[in-house]
Amino acid sequence: MKAISLAALALMATTTMSIAHADDPSGVWRLDSGKVTVKVEQCGGELCANIVGLKEPTYKDGTPKIDRHNENPALRHRPLMGLNVLSDMKPDGENTWKGAIYNADDGKTYSATMKLSGNVIKLKGCVAGIFCKTNTFSKVN
Repeated sequence: MKAISLAALALMATTTMSIAHADDPSGVWRLDSGKVTVKVEQCGGELCANIVGLKEPTYKDGTPKIDRHNENPALRHRPLMGLNVLSDMKPDGENTWKGAIYNADDGKTYSATMKLSGNVIKLKGCVAGIFCKTNTFSKVN
């Protein structure tokens, strides 16, 4: 009986250690095209990401880019810099999170799956779980 208890305790400790050592996606990530840079961080127990850099942060007239395609007209004057684009990301397996991604290019929010592998994040946004697009981000820091 004592041997079984020790084995169970060892198994629990190993499992806890592997969970504690799961990769952490927090940090600054750049879309491989260089178009946008985001900062991923913990937001109330979930992951979120805000825009911290844009390849072209201003329009041709020099004014900062805004969320002009948002479906909600009241939100169309928000600056893109600092905009929350990834929200409600909850763990969904090893180095995988599911939540929502906002696409400022069309003003729509999509279901999202984020997979972390070393210094690379694959972020897939889907409509109705059928039509999907995957973007690759590389770690900046």
